Amino acid sequence: MELLQAIVLGIVQGAAEFLPVSSSGHLVIVPALFGWDDFSLGFDVLLHLGTLVAVIAYFRRDVVNLVRAAFSSDPERAHDKRLAWLIAAGTIPTGIIGLAFNDLFESLFESVVWVGWFLLITASFLTLSDRLSRKVTHDATRLSVRGALLIGVAQGMAIAPGISRSGATMAAGLGLGLDREQAARFSFLLSIPIILLAGGKTALDLVTTAGEGMPTLLVCVVGFVASALSGYAVIAGLLSWLKKHTLLVFAGYCAVAGTAVLVWQYAF
Repeated sequence: MELLQAIVLGIVQGAAEFLPVSSSGHLVIVPALFGWDDFSLGFDVLLHLGTLVAVIAYFRRDVVNLVRAAFSSDPERAHDKRLAWLIAAGTIPTGIIGLAFNDLFESLFESVVWVGWFLLITASFLTLSDRLSRKVTHDATRLSVRGALLIGVAQGMAIAPGISRSGATMAAGLGLGLDREQAARFSFLLSIPIILLAGGKTALDLVTTAGEGMPTLLVCVVGFVASALSGYAVIAGLLSWLKKHTLLVFAGYCAVAGTAVLVWQYAF
C-alpha cells in the first residue's frame, strides 16, 4: 500500500506543481480522501525535489545559459544575464515570506477546509488572468526588477496549500504584460531556486531529527521518480497548450474542486 501511495502522490505532485491547481493543496486532499496516514513533511519536500529534477531537465539549456551568464560581462549574454538576475530578485520575497510565516503556513497544512477556500482564491485569480493575458506588451527579459519582486511575492503567498504557485506566478506575469507562454516559462524557472532552498532547509531539519517519519528508501525513490516523470510530461504539455489556450479550464477545475472540498468538510 505504501508503494501505491508513493506512486499516486508522486504523480499528483509532479502534475499539480506545474498545472495551476496547487500541488501542496492536492497533497493535503488526496491522503485525506483515501484515509492515508501522512508520510512526513520531508517526503512532501522529496516529491518537490522530483519536480525540481523535471524542470531542470526540461530547461537544461536555459539553466546552463543562465548560470554562465549571471556574472558574465559578455554583451552576447546580456539577455540571459538580465533574466538570471530577475529570477534571483523574484526569489528574495518568496524566501522572506516563507521564513517569516513558516509556522502559519505549516499549520494550514493540517486543515483540508483551508485548502478548499484557497482553491477558490486560485480559481479567482486564474479567471482574472484570462483578461490580463490579452494585454501582452513584452517578454520576460523586459520585466522590471519591481515586476520580478511582485511575481516573487505571489510565489511566496502560494506556499499556502490550495494557492497554486504556478497559477499565482503566471497570473502575476500576465498582469505585468507577459504572454501566457512567457509567463509560464518564467514561473517554471523561478521555481528552481526556491525548491532548492526549501529542500536544503528540510534536509537540515531531517538531519537533526534523524529522518523521523520518513518512509523506507524504496518508497522514497518510487515517489521521487513518479514526481519527476509526471512533472516533465506536464511541463511539455502545458507549454504547448498555452500557445493556443487560456487558463480558464484550470480556473474551472479549481472552482469545482474547492467547492467540493468545502461541501465534503462542512456537510459530512
